[in-house]
Amino acid sequence: MRFEGFGDGALEFFDGLVADNSKAYWNDNLVVYREQVRAPMEALLAELEPDFAPGFGKGKVFRPHRDVRFSRDKSPYKTHCGAVIEQGRGGGAYYVEIGADGMLVAGGCYHTESDQLARFRTAVDTDIHGEHLRKLLDVLVGAGWEIAGETLRSRPRGFAADHPRLDLLKHRTLYASRSWQSDDVLYERACLERVRQAWTAVRELNQWCADHIGVTEKKRR
Repeated sequence: MRFEGFGDGALEFFDGLVADNSKAYWNDNLVVYREQVRAPMEALLAELEPDFAPGFGKGKVFRPHRDVRFSRDKSPYKTHCGAVIEQGRGGGAYYVEIGADGMLVAGGCYHTESDQLARFRTAVDTDIHGEHLRKLLDVLVGAGWEIAGETLRSRPRGFAADHPRLDLLKHRTLYASRSWQSDDVLYERACLERVRQAWTAVRELNQWCADHIGVTEKKRR
């Protein structure tokens, strides 16, 4: 399937899901989700994989069901549809999602186990790798990207209070994102180029994450 944009009713579907996050609404609108949201997202990912997956990771569209086991919010469905190319959590990710607010594209490190966090801090602590990361982030900010992630309130143990990259060392996760409100591009093939350009912009950040954080070496229980 060639990507030609998301369906005309894609965002309306999510508007309705925000208002009524129920199995009844989902079942009544399942065809809209499959044909106007999920299928175009799969087509978008398939066309981007040849440029971004080789040597980096695998692509997947996330399942729509929320994991509510440890959440007070028992709403059964996600109010967005997301897709990612990654080799494993934490080692860099090319991410895209659409939802009621429009489209979001992002890249970077979304999760760290203890061994990944240790490698991240070791790299940031060195002038060559830490300053390289700083420059990558400065370029992204200058181009309109937002930098975010989970951070500590105080400095991590073992690092001086006057460390030149203390703000980066406080991060447990670190990623960049850009968003667009609903516009005509979302429903056109031009959306493919929007995501391609955005993912190209975070390619170096993802490579930094792959080189200096990588996938966890801890075994799953």
